[in-house]
Amino acid sequence: MTEQREKLWNSNYVKVMTANFSLFFAFYLLTPLLPLYLSETFHATKDVIGIVLSGYTITALIFRPFSGFFVDSFPRKKVLMICFFFFAIFFAGYLAASTLLLFTIVRTLHGGPFGSVTVANSTVAIDVLPSSRRNEGIGYYGLSNNLAMAIAPTIGIFIYKYTMNFELLFWIALIVAFVGLATDATVKLPPKEIVKNKEKISWDRFFLLKGWMLGANMIFFGLCFGILSNYLAIYSKEVMGITGGTGSYFMLLSIGLILSRLQGSKGLRQGRLTHNASEGVIISLIGYTLFIALPNFYGYYLSALLIGLGNGHMWPAFQNMIISVANHNERGTANSTILISWDIGMGLGILVGGVVAEHFGYSAAFWFMAAINLVGVVMYFLSTKDFFLKRRLEQ
Repeated sequence: MTEQREKLWNSNYVKVMTANFSLFFAFYLLTPLLPLYLSETFHATKDVIGIVLSGYTITALIFRPFSGFFVDSFPRKKVLMICFFFFAIFFAGYLAASTLLLFTIVRTLHGGPFGSVTVANSTVAIDVLPSSRRNEGIGYYGLSNNLAMAIAPTIGIFIYKYTMNFELLFWIALIVAFVGLATDATVKLPPKEIVKNKEKISWDRFFLLKGWMLGANMIFFGLCFGILSNYLAIYSKEVMGITGGTGSYFMLLSIGLILSRLQGSKGLRQGRLTHNASEGVIISLIGYTLFIALPNFYGYYLSALLIGLGNGHMWPAFQNMIISVANHNERGTANSTILISWDIGMGLGILVGGVVAEHFGYSAAFWFMAAINLVGVVMYFLSTKDFFLKRRLEQ
């Protein structure tokens, strides 16, 4: 009974969530508009846009495993501050990039600190949570991502619509990112002994091999969201004739994410991880299929709500599942592993989605998205669920 009274919303946890909101606000402010920016400013083709934007995710992917290692092996606060600073300062690079080549270089390199800071910040969030509220706290932590996703694209699209000024958006992202850095600087972490790894460094220090199937399954879901989030604005404008609805779409998607996080918190608190994951992958599949199978006003916006509800159940369940197969000194590695898998999927989605759209059209790219999601759902029920239950550690 005492554990149930441990305080979840302590000041450090709130600060870490606030910093995470700032981080993702800066990220999502630009995400839906960058394809338009590349098309209108540099006259980039669809497949070139896919290549340019996928570089960010690929670099984040490369940095993730090293981030998990450093977070587990060095003082986490210092690692977090360094990563967050470089994430913030890179937004200034967009202001300076005057050619497509320079923009590609800046965007690609920016993925490194993004991949690192997301691992570091989420691991610090776990550290400041009471152990009895960890599953629940990780679920709520994602609300800061979701709230940023709900607000940032809408604000970004609104600003662009009335100013047609991408430079202003880059400045806002830069300022918001530094606000997040300043917030994280005030977080006080409990003292932890840094365990020096005397054994030889192995792959398991960078990627949690014991959770490999959870990561592999997450790739499929990340690929779907990579296509959706990066090509939604152009698809809406060119195929469906919806010019002002992208912000509303992300708003509804985020409302679904937030509602599912709140509704699913009880299941996480009770350790019903596979139950939440099962609900999530099925609801997401319905949403992705509805998006492309019913290309009208109702299918468009209803799919946003369903995809949000599904991902809001699925993501924290998968994150808790991989943490549950890891030892306490492998939390950073576990976090980086699930994020690596999401990055691989996102990168493939951006790259393949651009190529498919260039040769077969955006409708074909989104049908491909729905098919890949179905494969991920089948994989979860046939293999991943049992894989987790056999390897789950007693907490």
